Amino acid sequence: MSSSADRFPSASQTLRTRVVMGGIFAGALIALALSVVFSWGGGITGGVGGGAGKLSAAAEEAFHSPPGSCLTWDNPDASDARKVACTEPHLFEVTTLVDIGAQFPEGAPTPTLEQWQQIAQQKCTADVKPYLGHNLDPYGKLTTNLLRPTASQWADGDRQLRCGLQWAGPAGKLLPTKGPAKEQDQSLAFEPGTCLALQGKSVGDPVDCTKPHSYEIVATLDLKSKFKDAYPSQDDQKSWLDTECTKSASDYTGGADLDAKHLILSWDLREQESWDAGSTKVNCKVAALLPDKSGLQAVTGSIKAAPAGADGGQPGDGPPADGPPSDGGGGPTKSSSAPPTSKQNG
Repeated sequence: MSSSADRFPSASQTLRTRVVMGGIFAGALIALALSVVFSWGGGITGGVGGGAGKLSAAAEEAFHSPPGSCLTWDNPDASDARKVACTEPHLFEVTTLVDIGAQFPEGAPTPTLEQWQQIAQQKCTADVKPYLGHNLDPYGKLTTNLLRPTASQWADGDRQLRCGLQWAGPAGKLLPTKGPAKEQDQSLAFEPGTCLALQGKSVGDPVDCTKPHSYEIVATLDLKSKFKDAYPSQDDQKSWLDTECTKSASDYTGGADLDAKHLILSWDLREQESWDAGSTKVNCKVAALLPDKSGLQAVTGSIKAAPAGADGGQPGDGPPADGPPSDGGGGPTKSSSAPPTSKQNG
């Protein structure tokens, strides 16, 4: 199967379903909710003239990793996939092994995409809580996925699957995590200073802030610092975040007037299930709405305040605090009829 044939159209992102669209992964990662498939390409050697290729030694080791193993790669096609210590940044953590030989004996045809997804739902979800030692946040950054045999492995009778955890960005790019999954904070939050691409009228994966983007993350706040004893209602979250995100945005931008820049301030809210799983961190973020408020508008450049000079002021003859930052960014790429400033939960 060609790499182009391995990529299926994605659906819109929701809180519960995130597309997996990043590089081509060995054996195939099956997104549980959406029809996206991956196969290793460059990591396979041999097979000249259309014959069945064989995995390289490193790829073979990575594919046969036991539970608790973490895998990563740098090349877009994952041709350099390898095992790494889970304390290092990685893209996939193996949680359990599954053998489907009884269901698909030697000689059985390769399962269809629908069958793979059914297998993933049946085999990869039940063991996540025992592996983590706590619940998987259904709205969090970590999602389950399935590493299946390559076509040549399947033909050789290999029926072992590896379930695992990964972080797929809003548009599906696999993002690195650090540390064993059981020790990670599952909060779906990005570091302050991160900008998220604009995909249509919605949110994409992290991108350099000098490029057109949707949101810029200005702060990460922990709801637990305010609500120590029990899950706060979303109204209570909104009330607290309205004040705290406003303060954080002012600190981040050096007191910039978001209204003058045609930007809005918004924030995330947490569900009860997330709170119960220990996900209590949220992002404060800024963006620009389209004039008809039907979606987000492209913004170019960061609104982060320039570093202070030796005398405590802005270096050089920079713009005033409520003007655009020194790189000229911080506002919509095109702003004909700017929407009013509003604070929204995101």
